[in-house]
Amino acid sequence: MTVYDYRPVWAGATCDPVPHGGSVDRIELFATPERDGPAVASAGPAVRVREQVYRFALPDSLQNGRYWCAVSFQPTKDVPATVDRTVRLDLPRGSGLLASAEEVADELGLPLPLTAAQREHLWTRIRQAQADVSGYLCRPLIPAPLRLEGVTPLYGIPLDDPHAWPTPQGLDDVVSVSSYAATADGTYTVELLVGVDGSAEEPIVRYVVAHAAEALRNDPSSPAGGSRRVTSVSAEGQSVSYDTAPLTGQVGALPVLDSLSGYRLRLYRPIATATPTPWPYGRRSRRRW
Repeated sequence: MTVYDYRPVWAGATCDPVPHGGSVDRIELFATPERDGPAVASAGPAVRVREQVYRFALPDSLQNGRYWCAVSFQPTKDVPATVDRTVRLDLPRGSGLLASAEEVADELGLPLPLTAAQREHLWTRIRQAQADVSGYLCRPLIPAPLRLEGVTPLYGIPLDDPHAWPTPQGLDDVVSVSSYAATADGTYTVELLVGVDGSAEEPIVRYVVAHAAEALRNDPSSPAGGSRRVTSVSAEGQSVSYDTAPLTGQVGALPVLDSLSGYRLRLYRPIATATPTPWPYGRRSRRRW
């Protein structure tokens, strides 16, 4: 089953319809950006999985490629239903790839739809870019599941907050609550995700897309058809000039690995200090009056 997690936005801010009497009703997928004509597929209503996140279960019969969507939801009980026409889905989803082949194709200026050979080659470049990021950050980019059974939440903390649950000792990473369910004895079964979710971090996705496209752009034999931008060609075709890429730090320049330094794990190591000298010779002496 393919799922899509949707975050409703209304009046310029993210909203959470269900606690305020609203609902997230339906998603419709179209084959063209005009979003007209009959929908290719539809699903709904969405299930609230945690605060501000609603999950649609999409049909498994959908082919790989890009779909333009319209999501219908009611922000609150006193507000009429609205339609979000900014959603765009690239299938497949949940495959471990942080970016889609269509996103890299957009960077390269390749026309859609992609052929099977083009898509496979783009996936390979995306995996290579992900490996570079994972090696630099010294951590995986896909979170690992963790199940807690028979646990009781702390009082006064929302159940979708990971601090509400007794997580095991030694978890020095990002923890998020995927789902929770009450059992017959009053305890809970909780599904956690441990680790950074690279697909939800826009800087990481931006780096993967940009560098996968650049690798293809510098590979003339690529079946994806990437090429550098030509500015001039001599009359006899004996010389070609290419557009100069912006320097690092300039507008339009490719992101660098250092821009992702904030996602690196910070290891805690106590600093060894000398044993304090007893008063009155030590630096931490106290006044006696």
